[in-house]
Amino acid sequence: MKKIALACLLVSSLVFSGCERPPVAPESAGQDYPIQPVNFWEVKVTDEFWAPRMETNRLVTVPYLFRMNEETGRVDNFRIAAGLKKGQHTGKRYNDSDVYKAIEAAAYTLKTHPDPDLKRRIDELVELIAGAQEPDGYLFTTRTIDPKNPAPGSGAERWSNLRVSHELYNLGHLYEAAVAYFQSTGEKNLLEVAIKSADLLVRTFGPDRRRGFPGHQEIEIGLVKLYRVTGNEDYLKLAKFFLDERGHYHGGEVYPATSPFHIYNSEEYLQNHKPVLEQTEAVGHAVRATYMYSGMLDVAAVGGYPEYARASRTLWENVVGQKLYLTGGIGSTGEYEAFGPGYDLPNEQAYAETCAAVGNAFWNQRLFQMEGDGRYIDVLERIIYNGLLSGVGLSGDRFFYQNPLASRGKYERSSWFEVACCPANAARFLATFPQYIYAHSWQEVFINLYVNSSAQFDFQNTRLEIVQETKYPWLGQVKVGVNPSRVREFVLCLRIPGWVQGGPVPSDLYRYLDGESGQVVVRLNRKVIPVEIDRGYLRIKRKWVRGDVVEILFPMPVRRVVAHPDVVEDRGRVAIERGPVVFCAEGRDNGGTALNLAVPDATRFQQWYRNDLLGGVTVITGGGLVVDDKGNEVRKQNLFLIPYFGWANRGAWEMAVWLHRKE
Repeated sequence: MKKIALACLLVSSLVFSGCERPPVAPESAGQDYPIQPVNFWEVKVTDEFWAPRMETNRLVTVPYLFRMNEETGRVDNFRIAAGLKKGQHTGKRYNDSDVYKAIEAAAYTLKTHPDPDLKRRIDELVELIAGAQEPDGYLFTTRTIDPKNPAPGSGAERWSNLRVSHELYNLGHLYEAAVAYFQSTGEKNLLEVAIKSADLLVRTFGPDRRRGFPGHQEIEIGLVKLYRVTGNEDYLKLAKFFLDERGHYHGGEVYPATSPFHIYNSEEYLQNHKPVLEQTEAVGHAVRATYMYSGMLDVAAVGGYPEYARASRTLWENVVGQKLYLTGGIGSTGEYEAFGPGYDLPNEQAYAETCAAVGNAFWNQRLFQMEGDGRYIDVLERIIYNGLLSGVGLSGDRFFYQNPLASRGKYERSSWFEVACCPANAARFLATFPQYIYAHSWQEVFINLYVNSSAQFDFQNTRLEIVQETKYPWLGQVKVGVNPSRVREFVLCLRIPGWVQGGPVPSDLYRYLDGESGQVVVRLNRKVIPVEIDRGYLRIKRKWVRGDVVEILFPMPVRRVVAHPDVVEDRGRVAIERGPVVFCAEGRDNGGTALNLAVPDATRFQQWYRNDLLGGVTVITGGGLVVDDKGNEVRKQNLFLIPYFGWANRGAWEMAVWLHRKE
């Protein structure tokens, strides 16, 4: 534990009297994660940072996904497979998944913003999907449309090329969409399609049936979600089966080096080089990896297999210790969208796919739910404020597939991609963002993210309201109101971010160059209390009554960050961050250059809020230099830094996160 000097200030507590029975834990809550998020529909976000982004996601991005799925033939594939239209399959073998993810994102928005027109559009898609499903439950439009000539990589017959075909990947997203729509509307039309499909998989795969594993993980997550809704243990067993096949089963087609599919010959690329319980280093395709690591945790939590959680945590330690970008991005090898060797974190060539950031957020959330350790939320916070949010432009209809940390001014946002997984992935995350703010176990309530918001949920046989007032991430003041409907004793866990405690990430991969960040101040009903930080949280145990207030002040100085010396590309360089936000330089604001900017150690920074820039952001300024390729000073240049997530919203310019350091 770390001691942090804390002061506390509070409004007087309400007086209460009378006797109550203590809350009784449920006798059978079912096996799952010991910590559960507060449902996104039970949280109302009202801040100036996330609320507008969520609204843009609802009003712009989700309708845009529907439009582009139509314009690019993705929806027509279902019409043709259903016999409602003549034609050939259009696009990639995995394009069905883009329709499923769009439905998932739309379904979640329906839960909080009922919209008859959007629901009608979803129901029309569901009808097409059901029509495209074959009588025994098989659903893969490219094979149904033309069984003899499916899209390249699909395999000659059903399930014959699982390493490449994405048949199971598509279905995983179908199951997630079906559960989302059922949870949001209570209607079972898409859920019935998913169950029919999953029952086919149960009849097809298993130790004494067809062997194999999905080349792109996702089915494992979908099957566990389906199990939670239906209670059918066959789905949980099948998810574990697919995990257990890895490292044991090497069947599949072999491709020549000239084939676009030759990478599928690599067992490491597919995380098939070892059994999952023996894997200790994150290798291969980064998105697939995070989905697999998340699936391992789901099976561990729901199935009662703790060894899968231990293995997932070991892999997390490898990623956070050696393979995580400062922005929270992962996957440094652009050619294969994969993890590179330890400390191989190039900036301009960084792949850091938006989907990988989303998968990384899912993974860290699950680790937190399993262990209740704030270090996982530290990483999640870094991801969402930087490497994930950068994937969606401010307009809601321009996107990044890759999220490099440096650019020569030739890279700009796209309106769509041939492989369009990232826009829908970001959309489904933003639609459910509120569920990452609060969580609870039976005896603890966690405030993980500081967001102006309110939550109302059932807790300890009563109704609990939590209200946050803050301008985080731009300011460090947070006010938390705790309002149980009846007096309750529990532990309120307030996350003290790692960047306050002295480390950008929970490893030695990055460190702050300057001294301490300052003193955290906490006020609880106007009384100062000493507090110990336990696993990243300030834990306050007391009998809470309506009207209790906690106030927190996080110091937010501008911090210089340096990387581990083994990160070759960052040697002699420094990055700038404030609070959870990583900053960057764009040539537009810095005399036309970013790659040749240098920061003297003696520079003093200033920060202020600009409501006229990038939707309202804090900017950082200070004295800097322009240097030549050998590091020699060319001229002085006032530095103007913006949050990394906002770059390339004003055209294509040079950009750099890591600037030259002048000691």
